[in-house]
Amino acid sequence: MSNGRVGETPKPQGALLPLRRPAAPPPDERLSDVDEWGRSERARARLRLLYGPVYRNWFRVEWEGLEKIPLTGGALLVANHAGAVPADAPVIMHGIEEELERPVYGLAEYLFRALPVLGTIWARAGGVAAHPDNAYRLLREQQQLVLVFPEGTKGTGKLYSQRYQLRRFGRGGFVEIAMRAGVPVVPIAVMGSEEAMPTLARSALLARVLGLPYAPLTANMLLFGPLGAIGHFPAKFRLRVLDPVYFDVPADQERYPRSRVFEEAEAIRQTLQSNLYDMLRRRRSVWLG
Repeated sequence: MSNGRVGETPKPQGALLPLRRPAAPPPDERLSDVDEWGRSERARARLRLLYGPVYRNWFRVEWEGLEKIPLTGGALLVANHAGAVPADAPVIMHGIEEELERPVYGLAEYLFRALPVLGTIWARAGGVAAHPDNAYRLLREQQQLVLVFPEGTKGTGKLYSQRYQLRRFGRGGFVEIAMRAGVPVVPIAVMGSEEAMPTLARSALLARVLGLPYAPLTANMLLFGPLGAIGHFPAKFRLRVLDPVYFDVPADQERYPRSRVFEEAEAIRQTLQSNLYDMLRRRRSVWLG
């Protein structure tokens, strides 16, 4: 006979308590380390580990004036841009993160972000769609380092015969963003990217068919075939960080004088250009520096 009460189903010995679902995390708690921009610190660490030998042994990167990049607060890093598949962005981002231990967000054309696989890798590495609002939030609200190339595809699409001749910096939008965010512009002169993947010719027809800003024929492609589309020559990279440019204007203004914005942008372009010429005069060899 059962020793329980009448009508009561006896409980088996050692019965488990009912399972409870784990409490849902708070709405603002992230389940991964991917931030709102798509950057993952774990992925970035793995990429740094993989890219380190390329940075140290292939490009043999050397910096001058790295101490001029702020260790705290927002700053807009501005550099010249070159190479059919530019190597300057990963070199700059890797060097700063390794040496200064500060993350760098790189602004890129939305077309690049939309590429399958490559777009995701770029986002995990810190790539952000190039838009003024994105740059402002990173600089003003989150106090990050943001990398921008004002030449855009005009710089990467130029021929090797036009190397180290800086293109126009658009309408100076990067200066207005820095003014509005209340941060300095830090120019970086890059030598080496022009020779890492030089463009010998372009096909306007192929560019239209593929929907690309340019379709290059590079020296790398001629020597290595299809692999030349991703393989860079071992050009020696030298980078010179110039003095930060501060703007004596209030932040968060609705607009800034266009003439002032353009003058500041052109002054930064000319400063970068003159420093590039100085670096080229001092260079003994494309491969040895």
